[in-house]
Amino acid sequence: MTYDAGFPGLDAFLQSCLAEDIGTGDITTNCCVDANSYSRGRFIAKADGVVCGLFVAARVFALVDARIVFSPRVEEGAAVKKGDIVAEIEGPSRGILTGERTALNLLQHLSGVATRTREAVEKVKGTKAQIVDTRKTTPGMRVLEKYAVRCGGGKNHRFGLSDGVLIKDNHIVAAGGITAAIEKVRKSAPHTLKIEVETESLEQVQEALDAGADIIMLDNMSVPMMAQAVKLIAGRALTEASGNMGQRDLREVAATGVDFISIGAITQSAQALDISLRFTAFDEKRD
Repeated sequence: MTYDAGFPGLDAFLQSCLAEDIGTGDITTNCCVDANSYSRGRFIAKADGVVCGLFVAARVFALVDARIVFSPRVEEGAAVKKGDIVAEIEGPSRGILTGERTALNLLQHLSGVATRTREAVEKVKGTKAQIVDTRKTTPGMRVLEKYAVRCGGGKNHRFGLSDGVLIKDNHIVAAGGITAAIEKVRKSAPHTLKIEVETESLEQVQEALDAGADIIMLDNMSVPMMAQAVKLIAGRALTEASGNMGQRDLREVAATGVDFISIGAITQSAQALDISLRFTAFDEKRD
């Protein structure tokens, strides 16, 4: 699998991950594994889930030793069962062993994000609600984690602070209110950007509507209040349910008629999908 140029800076990021783990050298491997040893192995799913990050794992091994061949046996975003072979690998034993942990850490984590996302997407299936992520990502891994969300069937919210307007509670206080905040944004921000406002009450929803918000976030509202807010908005703005959605009944939330449900937990606290590497054959020496 080749390097995906759609992830700028990936090599530099992976090199830093490898440097963190390897340091001055893989002492164990270099001491007990012959330099000419050649091995084959399989990456096996040890739990049901959604696989994501195969090209990342492949790139890790390529950076360690270009002679390593990493061959995926499933597609990105594929659902797998416990015991399924996810990928196969062959090449110099030292390189495989040295890159193993970094590759697995990334593959397991991204697969965990995709799995958690897929679970959320399935819970709202048949409703109009779409599952979206947030900026609650691991520093340095936002591009990859948001990619994993897409692999799981979710959608991406804004990538960072520069590509969307989201007026949150502290902005509202600092700006002097919802109306004042929106007016200030309209005077300064490009007209092409949509304006989203976080609200916590029906009064704030009404104010955001009157001020012309494009998207209204319904933050930490009860389901009945959320339903009232959606009815009040009546399609005049898009609606987004937010606030501990990873612990809420998503089907119940979706039934209120919201357009989006944003869940920080799908990236922030997703459990890694258990995947292991097992060698199946090796040659003690190969030129």
